[in-house]
Amino acid sequence: MMFFLLIINVITFGVFGYDKQKARKQQRRISENTLLGLSLIGGIIGAGTGMVVFNHKVSKKSFLVKFFLVVLIDLFVLYRLIRN
Repeated sequence: MMFFLLIINVITFGVFGYDKQKARKQQRRISENTLLGLSLIGGIIGAGTGMVVFNHKVSKKSFLVKFFLVVLIDLFVLYRLIRN
């Protein structure tokens, strides 16, 4: 499980950086659903780090609300896994 979380967070961080690079070049972007999906399956640390390091999606309030909901869902699932 720890190996999976490490890998998904590294991938998520890279995808956020790649999307920011695409945004700077005004090229076709990665969908927000993909970014949020990667976050949902365990990549919230990589996503949060990518958002800060690349200054990506931090001013888009609608994305931040959705990301916050994903974080809450992940924390709830983690809590349930630890309790059982």
